[in-house]
Amino acid sequence: MEKMTIKEFKDKSNIEIIQEFMKNNNGYITSKELDMFDIHRMYLSIMQEKGLIEKVAAGIYIDTNKIEDNYYVFSLSMPNVIYSHMTALYFHGLSIKAPTDIYDITVKRSYNSNHLKKHNVFYVSDDIYELGLTEVETPMGNKVKVYDIERCICDIIRSKNRMDFEYIKHSVREYLKRKDKDLVKLSLYAEKLGVKEVVMDYVSMMYE
Repeated sequence: MEKMTIKEFKDKSNIEIIQEFMKNNNGYITSKELDMFDIHRMYLSIMQEKGLIEKVAAGIYIDTNKIEDNYYVFSLSMPNVIYSHMTALYFHGLSIKAPTDIYDITVKRSYNSNHLKKHNVFYVSDDIYELGLTEVETPMGNKVKVYDIERCICDIIRSKNRMDFEYIKHSVREYLKRKDKDLVKLSLYAEKLGVKEVVMDYVSMMYE
C-alpha cells in the first residue's frame, strides 16, 4: 500500500480517516498502523460497536463488508513468517495440493511461537532465511511474503522426506514448462542450499 499521511485527511473525522485508510488497504487496518496517525485505538472499539469493522486477529481489523483473507491475516499476525514450499508454490500456480488451513512456512531457527504449532514449519539459518524472498498476491489480492519459484523448487526437493513425491514431481514438471524459469538461478540456489546435485538430478529426470 502507498504510504499515506495525516495531511491527506484535512477536515475529516478520526473514523473517516480510518475508513479512508482501510479503503486504500483492501479493507484492513491494524492498531499499529493507527498509531502513525496519532489516533487513539479507542476508535477501533467504537467502530466495532457500530458494526463498521470486526476484529480478525490481535490488533487486526477488517471492514465488515469484506471477506477475510486468512493468508493475509496470518501474514500480518506473524511478520517473521515466510510462506514456503507447497503453500508458496500454490500462490505461484505450481501446486496441485489443495489449500488448507495448515501452511508450509519458514522461519529463522531462533524464532519460536505457539501460533506456529499447527503449521508445517521449516527452520533455517539466518544466512538463507532471505534467499529468494519476494512478495505475491493471495487469491484475494493481498500481498504476502513468499519465496520465489526457484527457492521453492529447491526447498521441496531438499525437504522431500516431508513432502509427497507426487506433489514434487508435478511442481518440478510444471516449473520446467514455464517460459520464465531461471535454471541458472535454480542452480545457484541449490548450491547455496547444499542440494545442487539432487536438484539437478530431479531436473534431468523431469525435463520434457
